[in-house]
Amino acid sequence: MSELPVHFDCDTGIDDSLALGHLVSCTGIELVSISTVSGNIDAAQAARNTLDLLAVLGRDDIPVAVGEHHPLVGGYAGDAPHVHGGNGIGDIALTRSAREPESMSGPEQIVEAALTHAGRLHLVAVGPLTNLAKALELEPRLPELLAHVTIMGGAVWVPGNITDHAEANIGNDPEAAAIVLGAGWPVTLVPLDVTLTHTLDVTAQDALAAAGGGFQTALAGMLDCYLGFHETRYGRRVSALHDPMATMLAVGDIAAATVRSTGIRVETSGAERGRTVAVETGPVIDVVTAIDDAVGPLLLERLLGLKNA
Repeated sequence: MSELPVHFDCDTGIDDSLALGHLVSCTGIELVSISTVSGNIDAAQAARNTLDLLAVLGRDDIPVAVGEHHPLVGGYAGDAPHVHGGNGIGDIALTRSAREPESMSGPEQIVEAALTHAGRLHLVAVGPLTNLAKALELEPRLPELLAHVTIMGGAVWVPGNITDHAEANIGNDPEAAAIVLGAGWPVTLVPLDVTLTHTLDVTAQDALAAAGGGFQTALAGMLDCYLGFHETRYGRRVSALHDPMATMLAVGDIAAATVRSTGIRVETSGAERGRTVAVETGPVIDVVTAIDDAVGPLLLERLLGLKNA
């Protein structure tokens, strides 16, 4: 069988970097393209981070496009340096790749990938959903062209992480999220309900540092920042596995133990702006709420097995 084509839409911070490493480690898939969006860091810096990480991995064959800087309504609210460092990747320094982003925009790249791999492309989105909303505007047939969409975002039956109600990816562009989750394509949503229940700890960081490869060393350095932030939530130096959990589900490395299929309404105004609400109307979204697999150890195994340039 031919490889599964995957497009990755991200805002390359630290957990995006873990997810990128996971996708590159996978056999049986073709990572055909990557688009970036403003979220953890602005879209342009996210693209630079992605290009530099791909160079470390010897994967300069994967095109990267800069996507939307601003959300659909209002302006970009800024980065998350307390979580991801000032440059999005824990303030570590990477050798600058000689490559530059593609001339096309992120939404244009999504549409091109969908047309090239019509009926087969799997789209994995782990940042704000602005690029997807814009791609739908460019190509209304997108829901018919894609095989599946996996989204890391939302907090359906648990509190949010940027407000009491909103998770960051949805809260940074609720209007885009409302469009995307209402588009009628097959969607798996991977929300805080499940991503906060699995972690990566200091033993994983130590193992990455000891591996000696350029990418593993970079991840170990980034995790200093990320583990430090999450220590305020968990009371110990561990980090949630938001974005890697989405990529691992998308390619079948792990399986959902519990899925609740429901309509999702995104609040776009008021005190609960950015909240994802389970409703009985609208397109059905598969919301993952439990995973029995040992996600952290499986991810670490993948990352340790990566070859470097």
